[in-house]
Amino acid sequence: MSSTDRILSREVTATQIPSGDKHTLAAGTKLFIHQTLGGSFTVQTDFGLFRLDGKDADAIGETATDNTVTAATLADGAPDPAAIWEQLKRVFDPEIPVNIVDLGLVYSMDVEHKTETAPPTYQVNVAMTLTAPGCGMGPAIAEDAKTKILMVPGVTAADVRITWEPSWNQSMISEEGKMKLGLI
Repeated sequence: MSSTDRILSREVTATQIPSGDKHTLAAGTKLFIHQTLGGSFTVQTDFGLFRLDGKDADAIGETATDNTVTAATLADGAPDPAAIWEQLKRVFDPEIPVNIVDLGLVYSMDVEHKTETAPPTYQVNVAMTLTAPGCGMGPAIAEDAKTKILMVPGVTAADVRITWEPSWNQSMISEEGKMKLGLI
């Protein structure tokens, strides 16, 4: 076996790519690791492509990633926007080795203070796009973004919405992203 060929040592719940549906992969399942970015693993099985959470790294012989967010809340209990952006930079399209922020896929992020609840809560709203309207990765990427946002202290809810306006193009990629992709 090559260093990227693995066999699951235990049962895990994985996210199917591109649908975003959750599936149970049985112990003994053979897989091939395609990508290990953002604290998750993109793997190929005989049943298709899946994303494994970093917490399941041990099942494929890898070291688990510590996804703990150490940011403090702001004085009013609101989540720190910088911590939210850092979490979004840990979200990757399983087929592209650049995070969604540097790809220019995140159009907006705002923290909504919900005062009608007691105690007040904070919902993070993200508008993002994909590299192409036909990209089937949307549900999986949006779910990964939501999961990572919810890890930020002070966040009580998250809404990640896919939009197609304006249309994405390569000029939206950051300098760092262009360097990683070999575009500059």
